[in-house]
Amino acid sequence: MSPTPFNAIGLDVGGTKVAAGLVTFPEARVRFHRTVPTGPQRGGAAVLAEVLRLAEDLLAGARAAGSTVDAIGLGLCELVSPAGCVLSAQSFDWRELPVRERFAALAPFVLEADVRAAARAEAAYGAGRGLRQFLYVTVGTGIASCLVLDGEPFVGTRGATGTLASVPWDHACERCGYLSGTSLEEFAGGPGLVRRLNQQRPGSARTGQEVLAAASAGDPPALQVVRTGAAALGSAVALLVNVLDPEAVIVGGGLGACDGPYWETLVPAIRQHIWSPVHRELPVLRAATGADAGVIGAAATAWVRIGRAQERAATSN
Repeated sequence: MSPTPFNAIGLDVGGTKVAAGLVTFPEARVRFHRTVPTGPQRGGAAVLAEVLRLAEDLLAGARAAGSTVDAIGLGLCELVSPAGCVLSAQSFDWRELPVRERFAALAPFVLEADVRAAARAEAAYGAGRGLRQFLYVTVGTGIASCLVLDGEPFVGTRGATGTLASVPWDHACERCGYLSGTSLEEFAGGPGLVRRLNQQRPGSARTGQEVLAAASAGDPPALQVVRTGAAALGSAVALLVNVLDPEAVIVGGGLGACDGPYWETLVPAIRQHIWSPVHRELPVLRAATGADAGVIGAAATAWVRIGRAQERAATSN
């Protein structure tokens, strides 16, 4: 007997864009895909209103096509507690807004950190299938990580996992004493690459993708920015490998899994900084779910937490 299809709206709310779609499980087929700019400078209330409109549009489109919507899952580019409460305001502030109430008025709703949602997608449908444990790293507007154990993203005690690159590098130069307050994210993430290239050559780039394209074309300043950023990230990822000893590292995000100098620098840098030869040659894989990772993962979180709970309740009755 085939499993009953479960339709969930997946919302991937990042610092640059919001991606959304209706995802049908168990096959994770994405339909009605939509993408809009986040516009975080407008403030949390405006971003919430925009994401709600997107969810309502998808809900109406699904119903017009004769599809039910069983749940909504939202992956957010902030820290999210195990209970689904927003804990940070790095990109925009949803901490005091009625997020759960507004979406739950549309359909049963779950909120998750975006990195954990994308890691779930990779575990179930991507490069993590068949792996008992792996480390997922995403590189885009921000940089975050997630340990996955037996298909489940590790949440931690408070939900404050994944902040791989957010802490400032507070170490002083031994020669001059300069103390840098720059975080790894500001050095190796998309906006950081843009800022660093524009410091050398003002007006050179507006997006991280433009910096990568210039580096791939052989532009020396862009190459220097990209290679140093990727090398720094590789060192940080290796530290996690040294501590956690995962089966593999899976790299996703708009920048992390792209071909070219970033990837070509990142992988050797990870291996160079892994201390033990026991795991120095572990697989470093590109994420396989691509641009849909966040949408699929957010919807899959809703399916796992709501759909399967409903199935268990129906079976017990």
